[in-house]
Amino acid sequence: MAATKKNSTSSESVTEMIKGSHEFKLKGYSLLKGIGVGKFIASETFNVGGYEWAIYFYPDGVDTQEHATVYVSVFVVLVSNANDVRAMFEFAMHDQRGQEEHFVLGHFNDTLGTQPHTLSKGEMWGIQRFYNRFHLEHSMYLIDDCLQVNCTVGVLPTIRDNSMTIELPESTIATSFGMLFEDEQSSDVTFCVGGNKFYAHKIVLAARSSVFKSQFFCGTDKVDREILVNEMEPKVFKALLHFIYKDTLIEDEELHLSVSSSMASISEWYVTKLLAAAHKYDLPRLKLMCESVLCKHISIGSVAEILVISDCYDATELKFICLQFSAENLNAVLKSNGFKHLKEKCPHLQLELLETVAAGIGCVSVDSDATTPEPNEIEAENTSYYPSSDEENHLGW
Repeated sequence: MAATKKNSTSSESVTEMIKGSHEFKLKGYSLLKGIGVGKFIASETFNVGGYEWAIYFYPDGVDTQEHATVYVSVFVVLVSNANDVRAMFEFAMHDQRGQEEHFVLGHFNDTLGTQPHTLSKGEMWGIQRFYNRFHLEHSMYLIDDCLQVNCTVGVLPTIRDNSMTIELPESTIATSFGMLFEDEQSSDVTFCVGGNKFYAHKIVLAARSSVFKSQFFCGTDKVDREILVNEMEPKVFKALLHFIYKDTLIEDEELHLSVSSSMASISEWYVTKLLAAAHKYDLPRLKLMCESVLCKHISIGSVAEILVISDCYDATELKFICLQFSAENLNAVLKSNGFKHLKEKCPHLQLELLETVAAGIGCVSVDSDATTPEPNEIEAENTSYYPSSDEENHLGW
């Protein structure tokens, strides 16, 4: 008969206490005598367990009960605005002769039990008959008219009844805000782009784009309800509005197409045109999103064109990566199809690349058996096109 296996499990709960101490020096102790029963001297506040505390020392005692006035009293008060703080306490007077014969009362040495106390703001815990006043004035604890009182506080984690908590739902503000996208009924401006109409809200556009804010609210001329947008494709403008309302890239396969020999030049890519739109309307987060997509397509064959694009639209993060990649693969990049046109159309980028190499940002990869050609000797197998200052319409704007 097979033996029966016994499954056993175990768990452990550990409650940790946060402890801290504060030393309260009362110099000129003799001057405190006779201030009156119930009158106290307060220490500066100190923090233990995320709560503020203070020591109250009563030279003539805390109340007038029989024999109580012959004792000094000491209390600790919760200063923070909090409720149900569970803590343990200890008071000590230091032996100022250096013989370590301290006087200690509290929870940690079990002289007053080990049960924690629960306090709220302004409530105190302490010892009414802490030490006989006459004996104190002739003890090793009071030297040179100075008394040192130490208070140790140990804060325990608050135990809460989960059944009395209220679960909060996830915020829906982003979803609700996004529902305004293309809501014709509540819109107050219409954009006409390539025969398509897009409905929007001036206040939303102005809040997201400084360009739209200036267009709608900073001029003296009345803004038309319908605005014609030239030199931009409808799908690009739709992606722009989608980001403004939803703070995400529009879900479109074309936006993330990878490089292939059959595709148009990178300057004609959807994401490149969206980068240009983000630059035009001052949307830095959208720019970075587009830069991130283009960054994934950096290669020996594409880096020169992407570098030109990043420079054209002030895409600084993408430009830095292009320069670094080019410096690390200099020999291969110099032989690439796009470098000749980079030299012709953007000579300053050639200079920046050389400066990057000289600065040693990357480890330049050079074929030791190959001779690096002069830039003007490099042949381009397939001509790529780059916009110059007088050819701004190439990208379709």
